[in-house]
This record gives sequence, structure tokens and C-alpha cells, in this order.
Amino acid sequence: MSGVKRKRNILNVKQKLEILQKLDNGESASTDAEDVLNGGNTISHSAALQCMEALLDYMGQRGFDYGDITAVRKICVDIRQGMNKQQKQRRIKDFKQ
Repeated sequence: MSGVKRKRNILNVKQKLEILQKLDNGESASTDAEDVLNGGNTISHSAALQCMEALLDYMGQRGFDYGDITAVRKICVDIRQGMNKQQKQRRIKDFKQ
């Protein structure tokens, strides 16, 4: 396998934000990700949150505008709220069974 390079498609920040916003709105973003990555994987809330936190670190190190950082933080809050909502729904479902 040495010497073999894999083609990597990387989402840019705008594409990531669009996908995360769709996830936050309850829409499926898998088709958007498939178009960019040519794969069938969907992104979990925890993976999305991890990516956004890494983006925040990067933005802080590079001196991005405060408004941009605030927008990314809001998305992180929205992702956490989505995670909490899913977790609550699972608990209710498990309780009813």
C-alpha cells in the first residue's frame, strides 16, 4: 500500500456550515455530503459538534472576526440542543417499552 495515494475530497467551511444547518433543521444532509464526498455516510451530531469545535479553535488561532466566531458558537449550541432532543426522545421511547 505504500506509495498509493487516496483521493481526498474535503468540504470547505461554507459546505460544512450548510450541511450542519440542514441537520439542525431536521433535514437530511446525507445527499449533500454524498454529492461532495461521493459516499453514503451521514454525520452524527457528536461528529458535527467535534468538527465545529475544531473549527472554533482554528478560527480563534487565526484571528477571525468576532461575528463569525459567534455564528459558529451558535451552531454548536444548536447541535447540542439537537443531541439533547434526540436523547430525550430515546429515553421516552425506552421508558414506554
